Amino acid sequence: MGPEALAQVLRPLTQHPAPDDLLVGLNAADDAAVYRVNGQQAIISTADFFPPVVDDPYAFGAIAAANAVSDIYAMGGQVLMAINLVAWPDDVEYAILSEVLRGGADVVVQAGGIIAGGHTVTDKEPKYGLAVTGMVHPEHILTKGGAHPGDLLVLGKPLGSGLITTAHKRDLVKEQDLQEAIASMARINRAASAALVSAGAAVHAATDITGFGLLGHAWEMATQSKTGMRFEYDALPLLPGALHYAELGCIPGGSHRNEDYLTPHVRISERLSITERAILWDPQTSGGLFAAIAPDLWPSLATLAPGVTFWRIGEVTDAVQDATQVQLEVN
Repeated sequence: MGPEALAQVLRPLTQHPAPDDLLVGLNAADDAAVYRVNGQQAIISTADFFPPVVDDPYAFGAIAAANAVSDIYAMGGQVLMAINLVAWPDDVEYAILSEVLRGGADVVVQAGGIIAGGHTVTDKEPKYGLAVTGMVHPEHILTKGGAHPGDLLVLGKPLGSGLITTAHKRDLVKEQDLQEAIASMARINRAASAALVSAGAAVHAATDITGFGLLGHAWEMATQSKTGMRFEYDALPLLPGALHYAELGCIPGGSHRNEDYLTPHVRISERLSITERAILWDPQTSGGLFAAIAPDLWPSLATLAPGVTFWRIGEVTDAVQDATQVQLEVN
């Protein structure tokens, strides 16, 4: 569902008063809900599921699980357990579903958790994902709000998975490009999150890049922080082949929804072609963590996350009086 439609359907739910212990809920939309249990512990709860993005059932399960646990990591938490969410047609072999579940379970174990149950329904199209429970200290939660003017913007995975999986559906993708995308989507954000958490107060805001694309999730962060943002297009990391598939017109439907919603809030350099702009709107599956950090942290960030690459892609610009004045720039 696109950002505009989602905002509309959720509006009635925000009318109900929330208890004080619900630290993160619908009133300030974030990656997961957070409920304080006591002074040292808070529960993180999230859910995510979708139809297959690749043909290989094990890879699909792994990608869907990595995507779901990513919300725990975007909040700075640790994964405890997960519940399988399955929709499955009667005419598709259950052996295939077993492979999907195996892929998901392997990723949850890699994340430090365990599959503790699940729920299945019959549907015309396969769908799989997880409801995930995590834990975080109530005073150490990473949220979308809190970016400061002058902060650097960093990203933990390359962009372009939506373009590549769309090319895959149209039988236009090169096998090597597909495998690169699968490896990226199935890689969990555990180490990247741990690095941001260990940086403490130097990390001012964080989220992960998924269905709303880079600019959609950046706009969410900017509106909650009441700041502008400026991106350097040439600094954006891209998956191999992403621009090529944009040139072929392999544009996901979600890209058009993202563009329609965000265009009034974005100024894009005229030097960028339509193909290059497609990267900005591209809905990601299991994308990287995106954070606003104090400039002093950047030189040492790599040492906090051995084996994890963060790319510096922009900066937070001036503060604004209210969220309606937020503007994103891409140079």
